[in-house]
Amino acid sequence: MVQAVLAIDQGTTNSKAILVDAAGTMLATGSAPVKLSTPRPGWVEQDADDLWQSVLRAVDSCLTSPGTGGTTAEVVGIALSTQRESVVGWSRSGEAVGPVLGWQDVRTADWCARLPSSVDELVRRRTGLRVDAMFSAPKMRWLLDRSDALVGTVDAWLVHRLTGCREHLTEAGNASRTLLYDTRELDWSPELLEAFGVPRSALPEVRPSNAGFGVTAGVPGLPDGIPIIAVLADSHAAMYGQGCTRAGMAKATYGTGSSVMTPVDGFVESGCTLAWLTDRPVYALEGNIVSSGAALAWTTDLLGLPDVGALTELAATVPSAEDVILVPAFAGLGAPHWDREARAALTGMSSSTTRAHIARAAVDAVAHQICDITDTIPGDLSSLRADGGATVSGLVMQTQADLLGRPVEAADVPEVSALGAAELAWTTLGETTSWAARRSYRTFGPRLDAAARSRLRAHWAGAVASVRVRPA
Repeated sequence: MVQAVLAIDQGTTNSKAILVDAAGTMLATGSAPVKLSTPRPGWVEQDADDLWQSVLRAVDSCLTSPGTGGTTAEVVGIALSTQRESVVGWSRSGEAVGPVLGWQDVRTADWCARLPSSVDELVRRRTGLRVDAMFSAPKMRWLLDRSDALVGTVDAWLVHRLTGCREHLTEAGNASRTLLYDTRELDWSPELLEAFGVPRSALPEVRPSNAGFGVTAGVPGLPDGIPIIAVLADSHAAMYGQGCTRAGMAKATYGTGSSVMTPVDGFVESGCTLAWLTDRPVYALEGNIVSSGAALAWTTDLLGLPDVGALTELAATVPSAEDVILVPAFAGLGAPHWDREARAALTGMSSSTTRAHIARAAVDAVAHQICDITDTIPGDLSSLRADGGATVSGLVMQTQADLLGRPVEAADVPEVSALGAAELAWTTLGETTSWAARRSYRTFGPRLDAAARSRLRAHWAGAVASVRVRPA
């Protein structure tokens, strides 16, 4: 019987589960969708119980999968990779209270804008982030205004349910995305708790990424007593799984939104996050894009296509977008612009514009937004490692390399976040891993010359400037 870690990757639109042995081999996989609802403009919600049920369905699909080739696997531990800034509230008895407020949700944007500048300065000094409705603290305040609840990010909710509602714990990297966690002192900040009006008693205990998060109890399909060994935020898990451990290396995760991360030697007060905490803290510079895969999905629906694959196939039928630009600021702009009042625009069309040009503009928008962030990374970026759903498209990856002007290495598997969490779990169990060094990559080299690249980037910058409300 082979021993395996069950890695659960709970994302914005689906939950995945994979069984991974000590060599990093995926023995079986399973997945289940998660519903998103938008009851009002700017509101993005999920149902906490539906989210939990999607995890159970993904785990059941994985454990009953024939992918192991008849081999029986013994689950020796669980690893979690979870969406980050989304917030769940639940009662002292363990029942969900209100909706899950998704990381894309901007209902608190006006509230954030009314906070004094001193709060933003305090947030930067303590967390390396900035006040924005994407992060958790404003969402926690919104939920607490409506109920006497325990609150936490998705990792805390899943740990709570996996342990039979016995544990109220969160992982340090996830905590670092709340605006409430001092990433140098490695604890909840009393000053930030006061500034956002979040009582410490409502928050989970913060633990290092591999400190252990209790054991399973009463989970359908799983025996009691399986240890939850490691927890990572999904973007952080991808950086771990990609082996990005030194300056000059960066990864981009292409999901509903996108995250670009590169490790740094220590805490900085701008765009910094705590990637993970084991025997020491590891920090990273990060930029977050609000609409990446979401831009592809929106354009797919707009053009009446069956799926994103059909969109990229259509986009590939033309050599360029012919000056058509999509700026997908459907919920404003994230990094590096941080203008939540910006609105989406589709510009540059003429009588010769076709559906294929619009499709190509959506692909370009994904790549341009990544470049907006990589342009802010200090030092020389040698290459970009890519993971996530969009990496299956050679067109998206080639476009990224062309606009970046550097090679892009696409991971051979899309489940890098889950594998990163599993690798941390196996390392904690004493195994020597280094899976990224053995992973194969599809490498895309830039084909555009510098002049063409500069022209396209300048055209994009002009379009972004035209939709901005707040000055750059």
